[in-house]
Amino acid sequence: MILRGRLSDSKDVVDVVVNDGRIIDIAPPDVSKAADAGDASCLIAPGFIDIQLNGFEGIDFNDPSSSISKLAEMPAAIARTGVTTFCPTVITASTENISGCMTNIISACKQSSGFSAAMAGIHLEGPFISPEDGPRGAHPREHVRRPDWQEFRRWQETAEGRIRIITLSPEWPEAVDFIERAVAENVIVAIGHTGASPAMIADAVRAGARLSTHLGNGSHAKIDRHPNYIWEQLAQDHLWASFIVDGHHLPPSVVKSFLRCKGFDRSILVTDAIAAAGNPPGRYRLGDVDVELTQDRKVCLPGTPYLAGSVLEMHQAVANTVRFSDASITDALKMAAENPAELLGIDHYSGNLEKGRKADLVILEWDEENFRIEIKHDLKRADDLSTKLNHSLGKYICFVLLGVFPWGVFRI
Repeated sequence: MILRGRLSDSKDVVDVVVNDGRIIDIAPPDVSKAADAGDASCLIAPGFIDIQLNGFEGIDFNDPSSSISKLAEMPAAIARTGVTTFCPTVITASTENISGCMTNIISACKQSSGFSAAMAGIHLEGPFISPEDGPRGAHPREHVRRPDWQEFRRWQETAEGRIRIITLSPEWPEAVDFIERAVAENVIVAIGHTGASPAMIADAVRAGARLSTHLGNGSHAKIDRHPNYIWEQLAQDHLWASFIVDGHHLPPSVVKSFLRCKGFDRSILVTDAIAAAGNPPGRYRLGDVDVELTQDRKVCLPGTPYLAGSVLEMHQAVANTVRFSDASITDALKMAAENPAELLGIDHYSGNLEKGRKADLVILEWDEENFRIEIKHDLKRADDLSTKLNHSLGKYICFVLLGVFPWGVFRI
């Protein structure tokens, strides 16, 4: 199979040759052979990785009664936004609710090889976060509690070892010991939903914390000019930082400043999308929490200005990042793909588009003047190609037209 286009960091057109799910060659175009997909105007990039995904198009990872068959549909649904790998995210709730959500997610993995392959691990966001209004965000106060290693171990057993990230606040006295234990078991610890002091943040980093979850959000509406927990995390070279670039969670000027400070090599784009993503304005649920999606695509606790997740889609996050900051399209794609792959330690990932890597790719056309990303191929060609590949290779390829942001997504 031949994919033709430019790599995101080059102006030269290449043929990416794929066989048996691997990149076997990257070479100048062989004009004697027709490409199966793409042309000189396309970009070929690694599939996106979303490490904070609560739900999408009515599918809610925070509802233990969610249909497992619906959960199994998530990879196909989210692939329309360029995401080929994700971390189902479970937020603060009762012990039983969190256990039920873990059970559901693992059942989806067992019943769907596609879901299992797309899931890089579970992100547990809470419940060991700040109980304060502001830092707590939309997480229910009644279920916030101090870090409990034994409780976490029970959830990890239910998840069959697939909890990969946990977001907590280091302000609890038990936090450092918990972080050290989690790191010893290869769990990525993220700082988030916190009102911690600079000293607490420094202690958490020394204990092994590696990530700031949606930095700049899950915080007080007003904080000290300095010192404060946002500056401290930005200045910590050992911390990656994830950002929700939807224009609501962070103003464009803040995105620009944060990325200049943290750097493109240590920044990760996330959506924090909930089940309302892809749906019209209205009332929805995030686990046990009622939320409202407004006409301007902002998700809030009803009747309040408090944000409660987002309906951002990753291709929009990439475009917004270029629009709001100094980042090039190459930088933004890196933050959506290579950087989260490096954080998660996905060695086989096609982040560098090297020979031998897994062919987990997206093909896109970038309109730099209008900050739009769109597919080059029409739907008829996409359907024909999908049929051809399904018949000849027993694999699958998915092209989908997504409003004004069409995409071509390959997971081979």
